[in-house]
Amino acid sequence: MLKRIAIALLAAILTAPTAGLGQTRRRSSRTRTPTAQQTAQKVAQVRNTGATEVAGQIKLITRFIYLLGGVANGIATVDEAIKKNEATPQLIQTNEQNKAVVKNGFQSFRESLDRLEIRFRSQPELQPYYIKLAGSAAGAAKAEEMAAAGQYDAAGRNLLTVINRLTDVLVAMRQ
Repeated sequence: MLKRIAIALLAAILTAPTAGLGQTRRRSSRTRTPTAQQTAQKVAQVRNTGATEVAGQIKLITRFIYLLGGVANGIATVDEAIKKNEATPQLIQTNEQNKAVVKNGFQSFRESLDRLEIRFRSQPELQPYYIKLAGSAAGAAKAEEMAAAGQYDAAGRNLLTVINRLTDVLVAMRQ
């Protein structure tokens, strides 16, 4: 009789569902928070990218100012020749094209500095540097207005103040 009970008990255990007896691992839907090292790496990467953009703007504006000196002198010389009725139609046309290229250059810098300011203002990692950057686009806009009025030398000097501001931002980012 004991043998029958043992066999029945063994059969009951073997036929019982075993899935409920095993341990199950609960899966959580929470996401892992980034570690301090990962956060620091992201901040450093964004800051480095921002500094690279600022440095690129400095290089472009500096090169533009260098070239502007010669072009502005040429424009002024042709304008004097036009006033004296000594300029050929081809020279007048070339001068107008040069003026348009210079004005387009100033507009391009203003637009790129606007985008740079927006990026620094909108990214939390770059916001500490936005205070030093703010006003760069306004300086470029003032230079653009001066160029539109034919004051190329003064416009170039105004871009120098923009370069100074960008350099201050770059120094602050490297500290």
